[in-house]
Amino acid sequence: MKRHVVSCSFGKDSMATIILALKHKERLDEVVYCEVMFDEETSGEVPEHRSFVYSVAIPFLKKEGVPVHIVKSEKNFVERFRHRIGGNGAWAGKIWSWPLCGRCYVQRDLKARPLDAWKRANWSGDEIVQYVGIADDEVDRLAKMDSYKYPTVSLLKKYGVTENAALALCRKHGLLSPIYEFAPRNGCFFCPNAKAQELRHLYDHHPDLWGHLLELQALPEKATELFTRKLRFDEIDAAFRMDDAQFDLLSKKEVIPYAYGG
Repeated sequence: MKRHVVSCSFGKDSMATIILALKHKERLDEVVYCEVMFDEETSGEVPEHRSFVYSVAIPFLKKEGVPVHIVKSEKNFVERFRHRIGGNGAWAGKIWSWPLCGRCYVQRDLKARPLDAWKRANWSGDEIVQYVGIADDEVDRLAKMDSYKYPTVSLLKKYGVTENAALALCRKHGLLSPIYEFAPRNGCFFCPNAKAQELRHLYDHHPDLWGHLLELQALPEKATELFTRKLRFDEIDAAFRMDDAQFDLLSKKEVIPYAYGG
């Protein structure tokens, strides 16, 4: 059986792909979404984006008659963070700690592997065509599509939709995640690639999640103390606290930039 599917993060590019498929009556048989979990009960999604996924995006798809499959790993981030390294190497006995930029065990263990396992179990024997959210102006990513496991189509390329146009298309249809109000992309709230404004939003609006990350930073015997390439998470926390102290002192409401990036 031939099936046309979207592996969807519900970010602007995958949502724009779905909108185009429905608008142009492209075949669309199912949407697959992998949700990374922080711990057994807490999603790894930024809360505003998770609310959008379950309150807006999935109900929209169900109304349009498109099946949505939600995939979750049996493992979660805290479990992986605390995983003890075996063997006799320099890090033997330490815990994995924060994922490394460019070598993210979250992407590997909590997203790619459970998705691959789900696809093997559910797509085996079928002819799969996979729509991907790669915009018309993402030349390098488009060039790599031939290397994908399944035959792949970019509807954004087919209909000439750039990244900015994808964002505008989602906004026009009321299907743009609120995460784009404070971040350039959607990702886990504990992602070491998060930009300054993303971390500041988490600090300001989700102190419970921020506190969980500080608790992880305080754990002993970590393979790495660094959250980003240059800084520990508690150093970022200290930078924000310094910013707030300066705001109070100067009676200003706007954030004073602090050069902590890296």
